[in-house]
Amino acid sequence: MALTNPGSSGRVPSTRASRRAARDTADLSVRERLGALKNVPPLFRLVWQTSPPLFAAGLALRLVRALLPVSMLYVGKLIVDEVVRVAGTAPELGGLAAWGGELETLAWLLAAELGLAVLSELLGRAVALSDSLLGDLFTNETSVRLMRHAAALDLAHFEDADFYDHLERARRQTTGRMVLLGQILGQVQDVITVASLAIGLAAYAPWLLLLLAVALVPAFLGEAHFNAQSYSLAYSWTPERRELDYLRYVGASDETAKEVKVFGLNDYLAERYRELADRYYRANRTLAVRRASWGGLLSAVGSLGYYLAYAFIVYRTAAGAFSIGDLTFLAGSFARMRGLLEGMLQAFSSVSGQALYLADLFSFFEIEPRVVSAPDAPSVPEPIREGFVFEDVGFRYPGSDHWAVRHLSFTLRAGEALALVGENGAGKTTLVKLLGRLYDPDEGRILLDGRDLREYDLDSLRSAVGVIFQDFVRYHLTASENIAVGRIAEREDRPRVEGAAERSLADSVIAGLPEGYDQVLGRRFKQGTELSGGQWQKVALGRAYMRDAQLLILDEPTAALDARAEYEVFERFKDLTEGKTAVLISHRFSTVRMADRILVLEAGEVEEVGTHEELLAAGGRYAELFELQAQGYR
Repeated sequence: MALTNPGSSGRVPSTRASRRAARDTADLSVRERLGALKNVPPLFRLVWQTSPPLFAAGLALRLVRALLPVSMLYVGKLIVDEVVRVAGTAPELGGLAAWGGELETLAWLLAAELGLAVLSELLGRAVALSDSLLGDLFTNETSVRLMRHAAALDLAHFEDADFYDHLERARRQTTGRMVLLGQILGQVQDVITVASLAIGLAAYAPWLLLLLAVALVPAFLGEAHFNAQSYSLAYSWTPERRELDYLRYVGASDETAKEVKVFGLNDYLAERYRELADRYYRANRTLAVRRASWGGLLSAVGSLGYYLAYAFIVYRTAAGAFSIGDLTFLAGSFARMRGLLEGMLQAFSSVSGQALYLADLFSFFEIEPRVVSAPDAPSVPEPIREGFVFEDVGFRYPGSDHWAVRHLSFTLRAGEALALVGENGAGKTTLVKLLGRLYDPDEGRILLDGRDLREYDLDSLRSAVGVIFQDFVRYHLTASENIAVGRIAEREDRPRVEGAAERSLADSVIAGLPEGYDQVLGRRFKQGTELSGGQWQKVALGRAYMRDAQLLILDEPTAALDARAEYEVFERFKDLTEGKTAVLISHRFSTVRMADRILVLEAGEVEEVGTHEELLAAGGRYAELFELQAQGYR
């Protein structure tokens, strides 16, 4: 069920493994369901760490409240017996005044019951308040922890569908888990209440307790079974639920609205959503009907046990063995115990079922990245003196038998601008991911200043590398923050942000925004303003200037720019890469020819290396591709 560490192979579990896990989950035994309760103590630790004062306060309030029911029932018994006693001594005439002090005890008992009722209400509201506040804090803290853990995992995980299913299930557990905690603490409170009521019942008729327990066991087993079935259904339908979320997004999103309208996709998307949603509804309906049917039948068994006990109490009272107050106390205690025990058993079953879901959260936190820093790893040299050397490097993406790149052997010298050229799928972006150590090679090694890249501190390496991908993220943040993500720690350094915007030509774009650098970009939020593709690309280029990294990687940096903007960017290209090691990926040869050397990739291997002039003179693949592109401008 849990996604484990991919281990030395770096491979994440396959879809087949995920389906097998879902099938195995559907056959969970009672022992396995109860075994899921091992996830409860870690939940308590997480909640305690969130806010020790709130957690302790909620627990203390529940402990006090647990003793109130038996106290109120016993005071009620005393009131009834006192009323019977006073009624037996009442004069035929004379009204209340004739009783004199006979009513004083009764008045005190009524006041005591009122005080207990008010105290119970106040404690209930205090418990609800502490749970609400603690729940909000827990959701916040757990969400932050999940985000940070996800960010530490390998890129390979995020390129696997099974991982996304696991991540989605884990995300769902960051909210609503306080309901589970509330149920557990409520059960602790109910156990104390039941124990106090049981002591009272045992003094009159101990066998009633045994009758009550036997009557409730069938309902408990039924609830346990159907809770496990509900989890199995939710687990096995995780991919479909993600697809439902995706269809909702595509069908109603500012990023997809244009194509959905132009291509007339509304009906297709709506019908596809309806079909998938109906399938899930039918599966869930079948389970719900079975659960309701069996639940009603098993609950009837519990009701039968209760009324057998109630009939016995009435009989003993009529026979004179119990007083009217005893009848009130016993009937009330038995009814309260039945309700509490039934609720406890159902809640226990629910807890064990929800604990299965908790396994998704805690097992997600157990996933470990494979791309990590070596112990006592040194920082990347500053400045880089020799550069990077690829020695017979090969890499396959997780789950694939196809080599994305193989037998890569070349040198990227310090301070050199190297362009990567090749058709789509040649391995250009994969090479970039290896340079930034988003992946580790399956074969060979990459050296930096004569040392294996895997030996350096990972944070230091990532800090030394600046990458602007072609599919850069369009953050729905302010213009200033969109540029500052290049070095987010310096986001408050407005002169640096503005300088980066000026050098990337994004300053002219920002100058036209209503709020300037404080303008939120994108249409996700009400105050946001959308940019064109070329404007977004200038903002993204600003991140490269903001980064000021030793190794700069630009993946199609001018793909969305018009001819004039592209020319202006290239005029500043030397400024951007001056004193830095740079890798440039582009399909535009006007861009490529500005590099010191050009590396031509074909099917994941190096086919040619040289300057623009050298490669043209060689008449190989580079010359062929250059001529094909040049013909388009003639």
